[in-house]
Amino acid sequence: MPEGFSAGDTAWLLVSAALVLLMVPGLALFYGGMVRVKSALNMLMMSFACLAVVTVVWVLAGYSLAFGPDAGGGLIGDLSHVGMAGVGLQDLTGSVPTAAFASFQLMFAVITAALLSGAIADRAKFGSWIGFVALWVLVVYVPIAHWVFGGGWIATHLHILDLAGGTVVEINSGASGLALALVLGPRLGFRADPMRPHSLPLVVLGAGLLWFGWFGFNAGSALTAGGGAAMAFLNTQVAGAAAVCGWLLVERFRDGHPTTLGAASGAVAGLVAITPACGSVNPLGALAIGALAGVACAFAVGLKYRLGYDDSLDVAGVHGVGGLLGTLLIGLLATAAVTGGQRGLFFGGGVDLLSRQALAAVVVGGYAFGVTWLLAKGVERLVGFRVRAEDERAGLDLVVHAESAYELHVTGGRVSHLTGLPAKEPVTD
Repeated sequence: MPEGFSAGDTAWLLVSAALVLLMVPGLALFYGGMVRVKSALNMLMMSFACLAVVTVVWVLAGYSLAFGPDAGGGLIGDLSHVGMAGVGLQDLTGSVPTAAFASFQLMFAVITAALLSGAIADRAKFGSWIGFVALWVLVVYVPIAHWVFGGGWIATHLHILDLAGGTVVEINSGASGLALALVLGPRLGFRADPMRPHSLPLVVLGAGLLWFGWFGFNAGSALTAGGGAAMAFLNTQVAGAAAVCGWLLVERFRDGHPTTLGAASGAVAGLVAITPACGSVNPLGALAIGALAGVACAFAVGLKYRLGYDDSLDVAGVHGVGGLLGTLLIGLLATAAVTGGQRGLFFGGGVDLLSRQALAAVVVGGYAFGVTWLLAKGVERLVGFRVRAEDERAGLDLVVHAESAYELHVTGGRVSHLTGLPAKEPVTD
């Protein structure tokens, strides 16, 4: 292997990439349990399909545009790595093979695209969703990834702190999800029908898989198996736990009952908020970020009922608000002992870092919202994005996929408890 190669760093990054991939089925279960039973499989499919679609787009052009040499102005990469050209066995990014780095970043693109599906649950055409995802990765995700992760203008001019994607993943998905929800409009019966989760056990299982995968998401973003990864790992756990406590406290005093859905949602809110900050704050800072995120996101998810937009599974309320909060709090809580230099306002760093963090958040959020809105409008006008009202009422599982999530009804006769097949009736004289 070439000089500078680290087997330990490579092994850690490959494991981290696999952990991030596991977040996709975790998200599918988390989202799938939150919708009504008639569209549970469709929700799983919207997440799972992103694994296929985004991978193809990434290999063909996405990686090159995000991480290729800058094509000018810090806005987008060039096409020198189209089809993964120039990514060979001897090529390194830092101390790891470029192929490992490209694989890790691919998983980020997959999970970010999958997050958007929660904003339009129960009402999107599956074929239109597939086409939208392919376009969205190229025109929204890839440019933002280049700006922040790929040496673009935010990285070179603003020098923000965002280890694992508070801007690229969280603010991006929250703003894009809100735009999608506005274009497609509310579900039939929104604010009138209860629309409760059909399976809270699936929600909790999905949240647990997300939490597990998030260690690869955050600690893997250090790209080395060292102290930075260890601190990110610890901060991830601390923030997730603190956010559960914060969300449940809000539910207890506001609603009278701490809920299972609240615990799962709180964990995700804390993990979202610590994503940008896991490499910038100490564990006490992570504790504060997680607790604040749990409280803030618990209140934010209720805004859709007051303002009338139907972000079905609270992508904007959790990922948008949580990502914004974590990105901004870096400007207050960053410590030189963790960052190696930059400090937040509370640690004597002044307002400079905070202002740069805020500018990056506003630009990324504004770009993601505006371009996603235009893209969704284009898909809606060209091929239609929302299913027919009668299909939405019937449920997308049967209408779109000709399947159902659960076969619980027996048409007649008895069923064997051993085989699950119809049992033979005893012969009687």
